[in-house]
Amino acid sequence: MNLQSSDFELFELPEQFEQDRTVIDARWKDLQRQAHPDKFVAQGGAAQRLAMQWSVRINEAYARLKDPQKRAAYLCELHGAPIQAENNTAMPAAFLMQQMQWREALEEAGDGAQLEALSDEVGLARRAALERCQNLLDQMRDYPGAAQQVRALMFIERFSRDVHDRLDRIADHG
Repeated sequence: MNLQSSDFELFELPEQFEQDRTVIDARWKDLQRQAHPDKFVAQGGAAQRLAMQWSVRINEAYARLKDPQKRAAYLCELHGAPIQAENNTAMPAAFLMQQMQWREALEEAGDGAQLEALSDEVGLARRAALERCQNLLDQMRDYPGAAQQVRALMFIERFSRDVHDRLDRIADHG
């Protein structure tokens, strides 16, 4: 194992967006077993520290690979198209209009049923955005296009959290 390997190399996975979560989970458990610091007690402190570094590296890779949004962003960055969400917020007008409509719907939602409907709509948009990411990354190899799609997905995820926070507040007071 090499600390400089990509997450995909480390987990022995194809470098692509589409992945099987059960394979990622199984590979993580196997890697953690191999790198567990307790296995290196007899070899001394230096070996245990190295095992700890490996454990941290494996967990970081796992966090990126298991999350579709993080995996898409990582693939974009590996291929020279960093997300740069902080300084690149330009989005297509239709997407921005959708965001405004959702915000209005969230403000006007008077009950849990309306919020659930909005949550379902946002969930569909999230799935569609993930499908576009897969197509852009795995079929078209359009990394800049995928980076823009990841930024859109970040907006969708943030809004989804806002909807769920509001649902939680209603449940707590209801």
